[in-house]
Amino acid sequence: MAEVKNKQVILKDYVVDFPKESDMDLVETTIAQKLPEGSNEVLLKNLYLSCDPYMQMLMSKTEGPEGFRNYAPGSPLTGYGVAKVLESGHPDYKKGDLVWGFTRWEEYSLVPASLILFKVEHTDVPLSYYIGILGIPGMTAYAGFFEVGLPKKGETKKGEKVFVSAASGAVGQLVGQFAKLSGCYVVGSAGSKDKVDLLKNKLGFDDAFNYKEEPDLNAALKRYFPEGIDIYFENVGGKTLDAVLLNMRVHGRIVVCGMVSQYNLAQPEGVTNLANLIFRRIRMQGFGVADYYQLYPKFLEYIVPKIKEGKIVYVEDIVEGLEKAPQALVGLFSGRNVGKQVIVLAHE
Repeated sequence: MAEVKNKQVILKDYVVDFPKESDMDLVETTIAQKLPEGSNEVLLKNLYLSCDPYMQMLMSKTEGPEGFRNYAPGSPLTGYGVAKVLESGHPDYKKGDLVWGFTRWEEYSLVPASLILFKVEHTDVPLSYYIGILGIPGMTAYAGFFEVGLPKKGETKKGEKVFVSAASGAVGQLVGQFAKLSGCYVVGSAGSKDKVDLLKNKLGFDDAFNYKEEPDLNAALKRYFPEGIDIYFENVGGKTLDAVLLNMRVHGRIVVCGMVSQYNLAQPEGVTNLANLIFRRIRMQGFGVADYYQLYPKFLEYIVPKIKEGKIVYVEDIVEGLEKAPQALVGLFSGRNVGKQVIVLAHE
């Protein structure tokens, strides 16, 4: 059976605190280009790989999020990706299909069909969008904002007040645009002047600020939201969440999507203002996008026309080559990326 070389990014050892490039290694193995007799697996050529903050949790010994398996030292990292089917032993997929779902950080992967989430339906948009705006980040923003945040039309003259942290990231940039399309007033926070400019000048946020330049986040939020916040889309946790709790309106909603500031801390920061959940009758809810996969067709109906009409834009930070994947992943935790971090392995 013919075999080809197959580069992989493997985890060298469990990670403590922030991941470093030296925690990963680029190795070369081989993989058979034909399926074993009777196999119902799918052989994929990986085209695009996604870098996501949750991956750091899977690099440690501590048990990661429910539904995810921690990486094993000596084995490839795994994550979301877009791939082309080379061979299939499963009736749902055939050679040449473009798919997206879970795959390994390698050039070719042999995976169970259950790890493929969806076929690529729209090929008149960039394929990389299927690990971004048309993939998990897009679905996360859509489900989080509309299904958990439950925006209400006509609450005030300018619509509900929405605050998004990590607003220039893969999810945040879309939440802000969904909120604007729903008639809301939207402010985002980010970690650099360039990102703040991006939010205001390209992504259509009403305003934005650099949290690193705000010594008092409570005062900053009062400046941007004098009447309080109706919906907070939470991506960072820690001090930002504590300040937000002092600025929520009665019956406000906090959509807990991520807490990237806490993932690498040996001792996570405490939150001291939780009593405001009672005083202001706030609903604070975490969610996982897997609970909303059934909405994917509805999501595509909503978003694809808006992409084609230019009503929604999406910012990607693209690196070429598997050898640059460790650097790209590590960069997420220092805010090096601008927009969705994508690794390109091949263009079909």
